[in-house]
Amino acid sequence: MTWVLKDFQELDTAELYTILAERVNVFIVEQECPYPEIDGKDDEAFHLFYKKDGQIAAYARLFRAGDYYEEASIGRILVKEDYRKQTLGRELVDKAISVLRDEFNETKIKIQAQNYLREFYSSFGFEPVTKVYLEDDIPHVDMILEL
Repeated sequence: MTWVLKDFQELDTAELYTILAERVNVFIVEQECPYPEIDGKDDEAFHLFYKKDGQIAAYARLFRAGDYYEEASIGRILVKEDYRKQTLGRELVDKAISVLRDEFNETKIKIQAQNYLREFYSSFGFEPVTKVYLEDDIPHVDMILEL
């Protein structure tokens, strides 16, 4: 049971395979949303994940300012179904924010949140900066956190 932060080159083949499989399971299969999950940005990201019982239970992709958006960003946030409703999602977002703030000295974080999670992200201080829009037929809203 440990949090791991690696850049793309540090990921071993098994970790990368598991990360991509979990992202496909959550974002494409569970949400019934066919879209290009492998978007060519993983090699620029930092990969934050929580390993438990030999599995990746939670995951997020982190970018420094300028690598994805003008601001730093957190994306592909997921908790594997077996580990949901155990506060792991809250721990994941807390850890992602602290990494970007404390290790990378970022001052602003942008997320593309699914609208139904707006209250969850607001509880961390994220504020909406766009109206709700459809991204792959799912209502989203862009949100910013000033650190």
